[in-house]
Amino acid sequence: MYAIIKKGGKQYWVTPGEVLQIEKVNAKEGENIEIEALWSSGDEKSSPSNKGKVIATVIRHIKTPKVIVFKKRPKKAYEKSLGHRQLLTEIKINDIKLS
Repeated sequence: MYAIIKKGGKQYWVTPGEVLQIEKVNAKEGENIEIEALWSSGDEKSSPSNKGKVIATVIRHIKTPKVIVFKKRPKKAYEKSLGHRQLLTEIKINDIKLS
């Protein structure tokens, strides 16, 4: 059984029991969230029109390592440095419900 979900502008292929890092979701750790599936497939039901729901548990919220963006223009005395850390949520896929 598997499903394709869309979160944060990205699509993920998920199966029950899988641990996944997605963009930050506003939910507390240990809370269950429900994600709409773009496409899902099971043993007997399998077609592009099958939409379902994915039940997942929030494990923790994390930050990625810092990415440094550095801009410089030669001979202009222009230097600019900027850092960014993306916020992620780690989830565990519990169940996929077919419709």
